[in-house]
Amino acid sequence: MNKIKYIAILAAGLLAFSSCAFLTEKSLTEIDKNEYINDADEAESVLNGVYRTLVEDGAYAMNLSFFLNMGTDISQVEGSSTENWRIVPTNAFPTTQSQIQDTWQVLYKGIYRANDFLERVSLKMDEYTEEDYARTVIYIAEARCLRAMFYFELVRRWNSVPLITSTAQSYQKADEFVQADPEDVYKFIEKDLRYAADILPYATEDNYRKNNHYRFSKGAALGLLAKVYCTWAGWPVQNTEKWKDAVEVAGSLVHSGKHDLLPDYEQLWKNTCNGQWDPTESLIEISFYSYTTGGGSSDPCGRIGKWNGVKTTFIAGERGSCAANQYAVLPFVYEWREHTGDIRCALSVANYKYSDDWMLICKSDKDSEETAIANEADPTKKQKAKQAYTPAKWDEQKYVNSVNRLINSDKSNINWYFLRYSDVLLLYAEAINELYGGPTAEAYSAINKVRRRGYGNPDDTSVCDLKNLDYTSFQKAVRDERKWELAFEGHRRTDLVRWGIYCETIQETDQALKKLWIPENNNNESYNYVVAKYTKKNKSELLPIPQREKDLCKQFKQNPGWE
Repeated sequence: MNKIKYIAILAAGLLAFSSCAFLTEKSLTEIDKNEYINDADEAESVLNGVYRTLVEDGAYAMNLSFFLNMGTDISQVEGSSTENWRIVPTNAFPTTQSQIQDTWQVLYKGIYRANDFLERVSLKMDEYTEEDYARTVIYIAEARCLRAMFYFELVRRWNSVPLITSTAQSYQKADEFVQADPEDVYKFIEKDLRYAADILPYATEDNYRKNNHYRFSKGAALGLLAKVYCTWAGWPVQNTEKWKDAVEVAGSLVHSGKHDLLPDYEQLWKNTCNGQWDPTESLIEISFYSYTTGGGSSDPCGRIGKWNGVKTTFIAGERGSCAANQYAVLPFVYEWREHTGDIRCALSVANYKYSDDWMLICKSDKDSEETAIANEADPTKKQKAKQAYTPAKWDEQKYVNSVNRLINSDKSNINWYFLRYSDVLLLYAEAINELYGGPTAEAYSAINKVRRRGYGNPDDTSVCDLKNLDYTSFQKAVRDERKWELAFEGHRRTDLVRWGIYCETIQETDQALKKLWIPENNNNESYNYVVAKYTKKNKSELLPIPQREKDLCKQFKQNPGWE
């Protein structure tokens, strides 16, 4: 199975972190590393260590995939309290919260590893053969993409962050570190991705790397840059000149013809649940794989499909359990179901769980299977159990084959899509509308391509195609389409933030839930949407600077609302 290699400590260049998260101490491997990277194969091994940062819990194994992205109008954490880990997705956490510190630290760890790789390989590559030199140029572009990706996560979630462009800067005294202007961080990201897009080949035209599965390509660099521009143009930086750049970059990818949508939406989840890499639509995909059946602690396996999957009971020797800690929010589900031709709803939202057998969640002990199905189809049947809908895209029992399955109640081998081509199409449509003050034929073409696939590629496209919309209507249509197409994939919260409507949307959802809830059907219990209580305007949009970093780095200023 083609997965990111499992790298030894020397090859990965792992360093012990202390003080501020981006400060490092030289380890015993430093001396050895000075004698390493003597050819392209060794350079690739060290680069794989930079990639491996992606699979840590603080990165996409958990925090950056779903944990820090809950608490929106489409997904919430299960339960009615802020106890234990629930404190994070309900926005009730303090500046000392460990998960916030962990994610900040792992992102700067990745940046250090990328800087370290770039500096070391630049000192060695002039001695390489011509063939090794050409390969290593590709590796440099990959490292710069990774560094850009780490910085993008930092700046869009924290806004005011230090810009560390060399390993030497990481050894400054703590009180010398300062937060950069977000514009400068975005410009640094832009420079890295522009460079990479010029160097990297498209995935289907790669004759340089022996194996390019799950690696950055030209399409990935362009797609990520388009996403960066759309975020840069939005809140809080609001550099609206970047809409033009977003149109140019996304358009170049769309018109290249090198990527497309898979004809079958469900195939996306069959692929990512089984480690099947298909660069047609997958632009950036985080690969997870455990070499042991139980998911060893040192293996790069993740938690996809466990916390954010379908509730499942444990069966010894056959399957692990799934806690299903991420729930779909009811108004979102009911609204989506009104679009009866959209096949994505049933493939994205699970109205069932796995006990000893398949069971509809809304089925009570007194219901027959027929009654339960009828109730499920009736939007007026507001039952408490329906608030237990979960994401269905990473349904282990439905999609994961025996080769890729871990019998584990916490870990899985399911991959994570960070960027799909459909995301770029919708960003392209959005950017055109924002740049020109209304949709063009290109904008309609992009969004309708996504919608047609979402409706099962009907012969009669009038059932799904958009037309004759003004600027405001088209803006809403794009935002809705992103909500449906990319449901639970980690985009909704950052989208709402960049659109400047995160807190307002939480409160609107709270009011919508109140209208849906029928006390007599729920033993007079209140509905659970705890995030509405703790989400505050001009605070909850950004994460706090971790208290440990602020205490050590005296020049740091805390984000608004977190002082």
